[in-house]
Amino acid sequence: MATPESEAFVRTFARGLKVIEVMGQSTGGQTIAQVSEAANLARTAVRRFLMTLTELGFVKTDGKQYWLTPKVLRLGLSYLYTLPFWRQAQLALEELGARIGQSCAISVLDGEEIVYIQRFHMQRILAMSPSLGSRLPAHAVSMGRVQLSGLEDEALRAYFSAASLKKFTSQTLADPELLFQEIVKVRKQAYSWVDGELDEAICGLAVPVRDQAGNILAAINVSLVTGSYDEAAAVAAFLPELRLAASRLRAGAS
Repeated sequence: MATPESEAFVRTFARGLKVIEVMGQSTGGQTIAQVSEAANLARTAVRRFLMTLTELGFVKTDGKQYWLTPKVLRLGLSYLYTLPFWRQAQLALEELGARIGQSCAISVLDGEEIVYIQRFHMQRILAMSPSLGSRLPAHAVSMGRVQLSGLEDEALRAYFSAASLKKFTSQTLADPELLFQEIVKVRKQAYSWVDGELDEAICGLAVPVRDQAGNILAAINVSLVTGSYDEAAAVAAFLPELRLAASRLRAGAS
């Protein structure tokens, strides 16, 4: 693997991607100075990157401000299209949501966060309802813990020792050893229940989506209002349906 210190690492390319990334984190146009500050890059370098991206059609400008164009979506959609279950995901979520009458979602693991790649919306239970591309801390949500359960013990301990384990509520597990024990439990039972750890008003039940070899590719969950279900009731009501949806996505990954 190439590192920033290795000869294989192309710093110019990495900086160009960083410019795209920071531009996508703000609404509306940005000046060269604003992009430079957000990307922590020299203005002269940012100017060259923006000129190149404009020429390639990924950025537009009025001469003062710069903004991304819809062409950038090709970069993200290229990833989604590589997921073997992607074409079945929306239908699977719609069918699941209709059967259980609850909001549900599919996410993948990206470092210390999960990234939503599909969501079926039944009711707004979060202040900011997650949508395609939304990110949440993996250690504090059910889908994150399900996906972390795919790591071997040594890799899992290394992950928690390096991760930023922030406490979001009084219920958040942020101790590496306690999280390790919880993930081992999740691995054995093949589901995760998290209640009030990211938001005191939200709980969730998640199961893994696997490939044909049994490797965890993603997670699928149901989101609930805390107090409406405890773990036993949620497992009885939703676990069979979640596993059925996950198995259909696994078939789609063949």
